[in-house]
Amino acid sequence: MKSKLDENIPAAVLSDLSELGHDSCSVYQQGLKGTADSQLWETVQAEHRFFITQDLDFSDTLKFRPGAHAGILLIRLREPGRLKLRQKIKDLFANKSTEDNWYGAFIVLSDHKIRIRAVE
Repeated sequence: MKSKLDENIPAAVLSDLSELGHDSCSVYQQGLKGTADSQLWETVQAEHRFFITQDLDFSDTLKFRPGAHAGILLIRLREPGRLKLRQKIKDLFANKSTEDNWYGAFIVLSDHKIRIRAVE
């Protein structure tokens, strides 16, 4: 799966996803830190990447309709420290069939559950 990490996701997640066979890049690597959400979204769309973020600006499923993009993983943890974020993402990608089930979906990962709004 091709994914892009937003600037609010720990850089160490890149190596974790790479070890799991994913083609991942980050906003930092591409010099997009601080870029407006609209411009960042255009880049994500042009690259056809699954977007991993904590930014609630990407939570509007009317604006970011499932099936109209490669997928969004919105992470909503009560205490989103770097280590906890990294472990939750690593566990999620290690235990799920992401490429088959998540392409184009809007996914919310919280402390105790995952909600998947699939392509309609």
